[in-house]
Amino acid sequence: MSRERTPLSADPPEDNPLLPEHFRRVDESDDSLFYVQPRLVNHIDDEAIAALGDFYRETFPEGGHLLDLMSSWVSHLPADVTYGGVTGLGMNKAELEANPVLTRRTLHDLNQDPVLPYDADEFDGAIISVSVQYLTRPVEVFAEVGRVLKPGAPFAITFSNRMFPTKAVRIWQLFGDEQRANLVALYFELSKAFAKARAFDLSPAPFRSDPVYAVVAEALDPSVDSESTGIT
Repeated sequence: MSRERTPLSADPPEDNPLLPEHFRRVDESDDSLFYVQPRLVNHIDDEAIAALGDFYRETFPEGGHLLDLMSSWVSHLPADVTYGGVTGLGMNKAELEANPVLTRRTLHDLNQDPVLPYDADEFDGAIISVSVQYLTRPVEVFAEVGRVLKPGAPFAITFSNRMFPTKAVRIWQLFGDEQRANLVALYFELSKAFAKARAFDLSPAPFRSDPVYAVVAEALDPSVDSESTGIT
């Protein structure tokens, strides 16, 4: 059963306040070393996972080709929906191979190279599930996602309060949950590739289950001059 989406406010500043030091991490060693060992565990609890599945069910078209960025051994997509394909991009080969919903797998480090190895207008939707806190070049990645999505296709970022603290960027760790929603909305805005972002509190059982939030926006048509970027 679908859970109610509770809107969050999001009001980032008009100019770009992001600085290189905001994306420093405790562990600045090569990310490939950190992700060399597969982690076949869930990073949020079952109720939060179900909330993500409900949100994705409502957000993405059945039969569409989805892009699962920073993918792992689970994608949190609803099992009762059939997609035309799910391309997973991640850092660990064993995790990607263990993910049964993926129809194509790509090993790629977005922090080393934010350029996606896909064609323009290739996908009907994209997700980053509980991993956006590890991006050190998020605006570049978001711009690339806008390129590979079809115009009007949604890009959904979902997150909780869990993280690997040595690899999460500094600004993420300094912020609370609503500020993090604002931050993700700012990534959308600065990428100049998406329409207005919407933020939601999807937490299924406050104080009993992991909190979970979503920020989603639709890809703009680059051939159309638009000033509709922003946040609601």
